[in-house]
Amino acid sequence: MTLRLSRFTTLTLCLLVALSTLPLAFRYHWLWVPGMLAALLALVGLWDLVQTGHAIRRNYPVIGHIRWFAELVRPELRQYLFEADEEAAPFSRSQRSLVYRRAKGIAGDHPFGTMLDVYREGYEFIGHSTRPAPVADPDSFRITIGNDQCRQPYSASVFNISAMSFGSLSANAIRALNTGARLGNFSHDTGEGSISPYHRAGGGDIVWEVASGYFGCRDEQGNFDPDRFARQAADPQVKMIEIKLSQGAKPGHGGILPAPKVSPEIAETRGVPVGLDCISPSNHSAFSTPLEMMGFIAQLRALSGGKPVGFKLCLGHPWEFMGIVKAMLASGVVPDFIVVDGAEGGTGAAPVEFSDHIGLPMREGLLFVHNVLVGAGLRDRVKIGVAGRIVSAFDIASALAIGADWTNAARGFMFALGCVQALSCNTNRCPTGVATQDAVRQRALVVPDKAQRVHLFHANTLKALADMLAAAGLTHPSDLGPHHLVRRVSATEIRLFSDLHVFLEPGELTSGECEHAFYRRNWDAARADSFDRLA
Repeated sequence: MTLRLSRFTTLTLCLLVALSTLPLAFRYHWLWVPGMLAALLALVGLWDLVQTGHAIRRNYPVIGHIRWFAELVRPELRQYLFEADEEAAPFSRSQRSLVYRRAKGIAGDHPFGTMLDVYREGYEFIGHSTRPAPVADPDSFRITIGNDQCRQPYSASVFNISAMSFGSLSANAIRALNTGARLGNFSHDTGEGSISPYHRAGGGDIVWEVASGYFGCRDEQGNFDPDRFARQAADPQVKMIEIKLSQGAKPGHGGILPAPKVSPEIAETRGVPVGLDCISPSNHSAFSTPLEMMGFIAQLRALSGGKPVGFKLCLGHPWEFMGIVKAMLASGVVPDFIVVDGAEGGTGAAPVEFSDHIGLPMREGLLFVHNVLVGAGLRDRVKIGVAGRIVSAFDIASALAIGADWTNAARGFMFALGCVQALSCNTNRCPTGVATQDAVRQRALVVPDKAQRVHLFHANTLKALADMLAAAGLTHPSDLGPHHLVRRVSATEIRLFSDLHVFLEPGELTSGECEHAFYRRNWDAARADSFDRLA
């Protein structure tokens, strides 16, 4: 009896208050408010008793709603009150704060020493020189993308905006990102949603991502349309063409933009019907083998007037990428660049298992791609970009040190726009107007102000990189090597990246003398004529 009363105490009190105050409210008008509130809660409690959807509410009428309220506000409470500064979810408070400060041009000096535990396993740092170099001009931190088969090479910054589509991001977010890219002289990847009017309005350099849906260059059946591609690619604002094979957040998974979200603007940008589901297949229809893929690269290079053409992927089966490299050797067609997307990458929405348990993390993917190209004797003709939780100068340095030529960031630049990591990208209710198509919500994102923040975040991050390089005795990011970076592997041992990782010698794979069993075994199993593994 005691347990039953305790479960129904709140409902009982609500009924008693309502029954005792409402009759008196006709004389004492101030009693209407508590009386009506108690009556309302009593009705809620009575409904809880008879509804069949939630056992907790049947057992704990009225008060059981506290559980759902607590769940509703849990992310905000955790983020603003209980989250540790270094607790990544997926970005830590200290990472977000760093971006906010740099985007606003606020000094990022750190008082009272590091908050990191420098003796924990996994702690990393860059070695400094007893003879620091003069601090270089960050504007010089550029690399040329385009090999001997490219007629219009592109001089790219070592830090750029990664792929995010119009549709995933709001029109104002796209305009601010692209305007910021123009102000800072760096590039903006369109994502697979193609080139929108808002990309063009900003005037910044564009990397056009061509994915399996061929948005912006497709026919009515969804197949690749060479004429439409050539018209779009001829735009001087388009600097490079990137074929998307897969992305880190959901590798091997297609996508669908539901019909209600396919607005006239998005339909025109993508070349799809208004009000129908917009499908992104998991496979390309333009090619089905590595050799056919090389033919597609050659076709896009010719149709674009010789602009750099490459591809983006999250590494999966090692023999498949090695098959692509074998196809380069067999066909003579060599892409200008490869972007390695890490499994730690983000997206507006993805199945949990894909986000958590499919795809190779960025560093392992980068090391593998770098080694295979070196071992095949192609590394000097193919530039490598990377993406995956890059927000700081040290993040950039650690990627460049193990083989990358440049880096991309998506969520870092979203923070620069004002993203607060509310984790509501898939709801269309983004509180800052970044990841929504709601016209009222995105109105909160003021383009000129946020474009300037995008520019400042880029500029101040590269300035920090210049300072780090100078401390290490270096003057350009391309001077970084694995011997400059250090990782703690135990409480009593640290190791240089050059000792920690395997690095192949030039031509080691094609010579047939590879000493590393993993690389030799998968190279032998790779095929240029098929993505399948040799038995």
